[in-house]
Amino acid sequence: MAGVIVSLKDLIVRVQFDADAPSINELVVVDNEHLTALLVDHLEPGGIAFCLNVRSDRSILKGMTVQRSHKGIEIPLGEKTIGHIQNALGDSLDGEPRIEGPDVLRKDIMKLPARSTEFAIAKPEILETGIKVIDFFTPFVKGRKIGVIGGAGVGKTVVTMELINNTSRSGAGLSFFAGIGERIREGHELWDTLRENDLLKNTVMFFAQMNENPVQRSLIGISATAAAEYFRDEQHKDILFFADNMFRYIQARNELSTILDQIPNEGGYEPTIFSDVKMLQDRLSSNENGSITSVQTIYVPADDISDPAVQFIQHEMDSILVLSRKVAEQGIRPAVDINLSSSSLLTPDVVGDRHYALSVQVMALLQKYESLKGIIAIIGENELSPADRSDYAKAKKLIANFTQNMNVMTKHTGVPGDYFSREDTLKSIEEIIV
Repeated sequence: MAGVIVSLKDLIVRVQFDADAPSINELVVVDNEHLTALLVDHLEPGGIAFCLNVRSDRSILKGMTVQRSHKGIEIPLGEKTIGHIQNALGDSLDGEPRIEGPDVLRKDIMKLPARSTEFAIAKPEILETGIKVIDFFTPFVKGRKIGVIGGAGVGKTVVTMELINNTSRSGAGLSFFAGIGERIREGHELWDTLRENDLLKNTVMFFAQMNENPVQRSLIGISATAAAEYFRDEQHKDILFFADNMFRYIQARNELSTILDQIPNEGGYEPTIFSDVKMLQDRLSSNENGSITSVQTIYVPADDISDPAVQFIQHEMDSILVLSRKVAEQGIRPAVDINLSSSSLLTPDVVGDRHYALSVQVMALLQKYESLKGIIAIIGENELSPADRSDYAKAKKLIANFTQNMNVMTKHTGVPGDYFSREDTLKSIEEIIV
């Protein structure tokens, strides 16, 4: 039996079903010329379905009839999707026709994969990124999560593009990129960079940029994750998953919460912020079929790292790389604040005794450097003891040593990018501090 639209408010469409009410996350179709799809968000007593106008179709009118589809949002899967850009609904965004055919599978993005009953602790496997400061302080370990945190304009997207560029060259796994609510220009630049470097053949991309409504922006990360799960579970591939930007996911969910008239929590965000973060992060996991290693940029509103949304996302990460405006202003690239960055993976068991011992020495020198800066500003460097002067000089060399040119910025700056192996990085540090 069909439903009837009883009210419209922005992206919210209320549909009355007298019988045979739809399920949550089911698509229902409006009987208009566009056959507009609506996504059921939740149900209320009396057969009222609160639906989301996914495509922002303004031709919907009160009184129109609505039919159930008995299925959710389904995206295409398979080899044909590699090298293409899709939106949250599985539509092509690169000018190519919709991905279809007998060899193309489709998957409901909300359907969770079967939970494995087997569990084995795999030996940590370090993936080399070629970026000194990351390989040394926040090692890139297969199957784990790295968060790149920073305010606007400090280089989060550049670091992400460099990681995609460097890790894709090895051909070790399949790369996924989820563009969540970022600038359209950045999406075009990433597309051009991957195409010029012949890396599209190993990359699957999902975009819902700033121009999209909050429904698509809140779904794009889930669509990309569902596709990554397929390649992990069915094709047994190791996945490198890049998400830019996870804060925009929370922002989109918050916008939806506002138009749904939900009461915000104490931090001003949607009441479901914790479950929203956990739902997505728990799906970005590894099992016996393959691994998903994720790098997620996290925008810091007003440079306030204590923002509740930033804190929620940060707690899900194994490593945190903090990009600082204060560091960027000194001309250091990448603008990593080493004293605020941290990693639970920087242990002898993961990186080895040599790397771990060096990291302890380096952190001690850099913390001493920060404490000496205030003294030097008052009395000058020459008044320090010989030991303090030596440590201060070593710290300055270390900071300069962690600065490097990015390959993806070569066409903008004309300066060739650098790539350092982990062994090169450790040797360069030993030459300074030993």
